[in-house]
Amino acid sequence: MQRVSFQETCQTILRSVARVSVVTVVAIALAIGFNLTTGFMATGLNRGTAIALPPGNAVTDGKALLRNALPIENKPVRELQRTFETMSDALRARRISGLTRNLATANRVLTVKKAALLAGVPADRQPQAEALIAEMKADVENMRADVEAQDKAAIQVKRSHILDKVGLLEDLMVDRFPYEVPAEYSNLPQLKGRATIEMETTQGKVTLVVDGYNAPVTAGNFVDLVQRGFYDGLSFTRAEDFYVLQIGDPPGKEDGFIDPDTGKYRAVPLEVMVKGDSQPTYGITLEDAGRYLDQPVLPFSAYGTLSMARPETEPNGGSSQFFFFLFEPELTPAGLNLLDGRYSVFGYVTENKEVLREIKQGDKVISAKVIKGLENLVEPQQSI
Repeated sequence: MQRVSFQETCQTILRSVARVSVVTVVAIALAIGFNLTTGFMATGLNRGTAIALPPGNAVTDGKALLRNALPIENKPVRELQRTFETMSDALRARRISGLTRNLATANRVLTVKKAALLAGVPADRQPQAEALIAEMKADVENMRADVEAQDKAAIQVKRSHILDKVGLLEDLMVDRFPYEVPAEYSNLPQLKGRATIEMETTQGKVTLVVDGYNAPVTAGNFVDLVQRGFYDGLSFTRAEDFYVLQIGDPPGKEDGFIDPDTGKYRAVPLEVMVKGDSQPTYGITLEDAGRYLDQPVLPFSAYGTLSMARPETEPNGGSSQFFFFLFEPELTPAGLNLLDGRYSVFGYVTENKEVLREIKQGDKVISAKVIKGLENLVEPQQSI
């Protein structure tokens, strides 16, 4: 494990914020005025980095981020998604009129724009899409009674269930994997889609969704290791409240996974999909690439963000160690989070996030298994 000095930490962070206001730099310097020790991750991954920048309107729900990250361009389904997502604003403000308008908009999209919704779905999947649309129309009608009764709890539950169905409809719209992964990474497992992992820990179960559309190499490596049972029985080596949980350091002197087929350390490149790009950026941080204001498709804005750990000086040195980001959403800046673009985010915890709060250093993963999407894993071809 690497011990990083306070001076090194300051230097790394101050380099990162060279284009941020002087006030922000001072805030960061104040925020990190304590001893810092990082493990396999990197200098600069510390509380000061995460909280010192100005807040914004970040999307803070992992499921919403995953919906937004799908490579689809169907406007009606995005309108339907936004309609239910923005219901949370009306619920907080107790604006019944706003909720009524939301339901009217949703009904209009599901009815008047049904053909446009189905046009975005490949023909062989349209029966599934039609069934989902019919279910959501019925759900909208059922929700009207809850709105009239001002039953906030019931509305929240039904809204969440409908958004899950919107996500399923959006999943059906993805016709194929949208780009070619660079050939230099053909020796690594790749996830050409998404996968859901159930991880049982000594404190309870959590569900993770990993996103191969935006991090195919990182997600593929992770799913491959899950399939191998690599994480089963491993201990959490770093657990800091409101900060990170880290795991994946195997017993012995090695810091990562040694591929039994090659006898070598499997190194995974830094991989960041930027909004507006057609494929990920590999092998370089956005900072080092001079893309200071560009935002990743998968940001560090949700509690339970999954990201690869790596040595500080080696962007392409990740392997098996990863971490859960534990900052509460209201403390996580939007758009200028200094972690964005410096680490490979490859998914989010989608169920039982509260379990993460209970995990301490020394707790273990009892088992991890892929429960959906294993067919999207593409293993490398063995050379003859």
